[in-house]
Amino acid sequence: MSSIRNFRPAPLFAALLTLLAAGCQARPAMPTRPPVRVSVSLPVEREVIRWNQYSGYLSSPQTADVKARVSGLIVQAPFREGTLVHQGDLLFRIDPRPFQADLDNKQAAVAQAKAAVGYAKLQYQRYSALVNSHVVSAENYDNAKATYLQAQAALEAAQAALESSRLNLQWTEVRAPIAGRISRINVTVGNLVNGGSAQATTLTTIVSIDPIYCYLNVPEGDALRYQEIALEEKHANVAQAKEPCDLQLENESGFPHHGLIDFIDNQVDVSTGTVQLRCVLANPTGLLIPGLFALAHIPASGRYRALLIPDAAVNTDQNERYLLIVGRDNIVERRPVTLGALFGDLRAITQGLKPGERVIVEGMQFASAGSKVIPHQVPIPAQALALVEREARLPQTQFDPPVSRQSGALP
Repeated sequence: MSSIRNFRPAPLFAALLTLLAAGCQARPAMPTRPPVRVSVSLPVEREVIRWNQYSGYLSSPQTADVKARVSGLIVQAPFREGTLVHQGDLLFRIDPRPFQADLDNKQAAVAQAKAAVGYAKLQYQRYSALVNSHVVSAENYDNAKATYLQAQAALEAAQAALESSRLNLQWTEVRAPIAGRISRINVTVGNLVNGGSAQATTLTTIVSIDPIYCYLNVPEGDALRYQEIALEEKHANVAQAKEPCDLQLENESGFPHHGLIDFIDNQVDVSTGTVQLRCVLANPTGLLIPGLFALAHIPASGRYRALLIPDAAVNTDQNERYLLIVGRDNIVERRPVTLGALFGDLRAITQGLKPGERVIVEGMQFASAGSKVIPHQVPIPAQALALVEREARLPQTQFDPPVSRQSGALP
């Protein structure tokens, strides 16, 4: 008991505290992170045109189902499937011999009717001279007159039958009703076909290819904007204003095909809230085929100046869009901005950015507001600027787009 009473822990605790304090003082201080290297670009100011992009499909202005107009046996089909044909080209020949025989028969009937008319006319003239002198009776005169009139009517009927027979013989040669690209042969040589209007056999199909249409369904708000542009240019509607419309196919880029808007529908589709527009494009090479999917863009504004930066430099924080700006002493500043339209890889900034300010375009993940960086200035890619400049030039389409225009340039 006496040893317990004489125990004093204070010196031991003091020694432990001294050791802990020495250990804390020996811990090294955290090093300061050096400035990171980032790439910056200066915004550029360019004239731009804002474009709206839509998907659509190509369609032929004219489509003709080539059908037989007379029944018979196909004896010839002197064309190659899939080639370009011109209006009036011979496509099929139906065996003409039965129709030629019928034509010969009708010609003989006309000759017989003419002879009957001549005889009846002589009788009528003879009786006309004798009836006044009472050599012939009035009854015989009336009979001669009626016979003459009946012979004339029979001649007209025979001539009409001859013309019908001549048409049937002409229709044994089936010719192209329009110019365009022809499809495959549905009925080959040696087969019988039906003619007429009800059960006529479809032999093949022809579609015109130059010019060609592209149909687009655009939101009604965009359609109203196009109408405003047309009114600003003192035109009654979009079609009269001949607004440009550029197209590209699935395997293309840069919208290389230039055309014009030549039609806008007269009502809005209430189920989709869209209006149908139609672009017409020259197609002398035949590259644009009816039914193909196409992307089209149409200018949604006039030409104006905009401040552009790479779109990759724009950061997002919930609903806010901001840029990282390298300011004085290379200190990073977070700057909220208002975005404009996208022009390829470049974004227009309408508010929050001034010319000459350095925008971080690479290394943003290593920079933060208030930190110091080492900026390395890089130019905005020339390819992106070239695209903006190209899109700012409205194409001058040099063709008049009537539906009847056919090229016939392909072999």
